[in-house]
Amino acid sequence: MPTLSTILAAAPARDALAALGRLLRRSGYRFATVTPATHRRVNARPGNALARDLRGVFGWSRPWLAGTLAPDVDALLRGAGLAAPCPGIPGAWRALVRASTIGPQLYFHSAWPTDDDDAVFFGPDTWRYLAAMRRALDRLQRPVLRAVDVGAGSGAAAIELALRRPRATVFGADINAAALALVEVNAALAGAAGVRPCRSDLLDGVDGGFDLVMSNPPYILDADELPYRHGGGMHGAALSVRIVQQALARLRPGGSLLLYTGAAIVDGADPFLDAVRPLLDAACRDWSYEELDPDVLGGQLGCAGYEDVERIAAVWLHAVRRP
Repeated sequence: MPTLSTILAAAPARDALAALGRLLRRSGYRFATVTPATHRRVNARPGNALARDLRGVFGWSRPWLAGTLAPDVDALLRGAGLAAPCPGIPGAWRALVRASTIGPQLYFHSAWPTDDDDAVFFGPDTWRYLAAMRRALDRLQRPVLRAVDVGAGSGAAAIELALRRPRATVFGADINAAALALVEVNAALAGAAGVRPCRSDLLDGVDGGFDLVMSNPPYILDADELPYRHGGGMHGAALSVRIVQQALARLRPGGSLLLYTGAAIVDGADPFLDAVRPLLDAACRDWSYEELDPDVLGGQLGCAGYEDVERIAAVWLHAVRRP
């Protein structure tokens, strides 16, 4: 079966997805994407094997049978290659994308389960990231005219920033072609004209300085090394350390780094904070670091490589480059 990246490389598929997004918004569609564990449990309940409505199809990623969707929606999905037959259920189809809402905005991302290398993840971390970003925008010390979201994924943060800073050019940077296609579609749906999808390995693919660098990178040590989950060494913190290093080198004087990530706590210590503290002290006028949630992804502690970790904290870093 073609990958999501291959499907969305075709303009007709992106056009069809945009048309679907407009239809969902007109219908009043709302869906809050949950953790994979919650998703699995809810879908396993009696009566939830098949979708009965739009939320079942595009939120819970359940297969549907003929007659569940309006004929034009069904034809739109199949014609654009955005649906595939569901193995084991004759006549059933599954959408290859999900749609989630935060506030008035709708964001497309990958269908559940997110097992593919080009999966575009969206979930509770996205909510926390956007909430922290909104609070931080009121405390920025430099006007935002040029910004970048490193590892943009669905584009949610880049879009939210562009809507709040309409004079800014906001690069949605990612190495994943499916993510960049979804940034394009989601930004158009939101009317966020300042967003620019950009293929980039961290900041290597975009030039110049920035008033704001922000990121919600992968922060898990993932045995399968799925790009949307795997943060590399240091229990998954290595990628976040690289982002801090590159961001501090590219921020304009008075510019800010906003980073939402996870920190594996070992014997009460935070190795991620220990690694970035010297960088921050050397380059920043001031910086703040806080735990937004002391215990996320508790199930990860049962995985190889986490034997010495007592918890994973969701953390927020706001650093201001020294003039």
